[in-house]
Amino acid sequence: MNSIERIPKGSDVCLIDGDSLLYYEMEKPTFEEAIYGLDKRISHMLTQCNTNYYAGFLTKGRCYRYSVDPQYKARRRNTKSRRPVIFPALQEHLMQRWGFTYMTELEADDLVAYYSYNTERKTTICSPDKDVLYQCVGMHYNYRTAEFVHTSPEDALKFLWKQVLMGDATDGIPGLKGVGDKTSENWLRGRAKDFEGFALKKYVEQLGMTEGIFRFTQTFRLVYLLKTDDDVRRELGDLTIPELVILANKPLDTEEW
Repeated sequence: MNSIERIPKGSDVCLIDGDSLLYYEMEKPTFEEAIYGLDKRISHMLTQCNTNYYAGFLTKGRCYRYSVDPQYKARRRNTKSRRPVIFPALQEHLMQRWGFTYMTELEADDLVAYYSYNTERKTTICSPDKDVLYQCVGMHYNYRTAEFVHTSPEDALKFLWKQVLMGDATDGIPGLKGVGDKTSENWLRGRAKDFEGFALKKYVEQLGMTEGIFRFTQTFRLVYLLKTDDDVRRELGDLTIPELVILANKPLDTEEW
């Protein structure tokens, strides 16, 4: 596993959402090729972000969102049974070789979000997931497109409430019927505040008072990434998230790419 060392002041730290790395590499013809692909992708991130320092996270187990809605990610459950047999071994490689960690109660999305808001270090979230890239404030690196994304506080807030209105079909979160990206964007355009009140009003208009409030609250809890200790206490009681452990690794020679 890589070393823990004193981080020079001012150095960036990559917070790596490792879940997609596994899916990108798990169909490689051989285990050796998949391992090489993982190592190369991580090294490329560090090179692109001009740092040797990082922390990586995985999703393992059933997080708290399954208790919020038993249908959460229902579409994806069948795909788990079709994962290649090397999938657990690839997870283990990320943990043993690169020091990636996980918390059963949380997803990798939550962990990169939480640590980006709760460390004095300058961080760059590395993820291809739109939920992470656009709901978290800061500079991020999309390792699928190899592009940097800057999300302002205003953009992050607006994206969150767009998610509440339209849901997320990929994760089995329905949102409001007939409301997609264009409608939610038009509804929120020009609104400087009270996105929450506006979204709640739309839920009540479509579903009635009781069902509307329930579904509004449920959808918010499903799409919202935990960013503060208050967020964690609200969903998980007295669970404590450990202090961030930053690892160091010299990236592969870029000439190998």
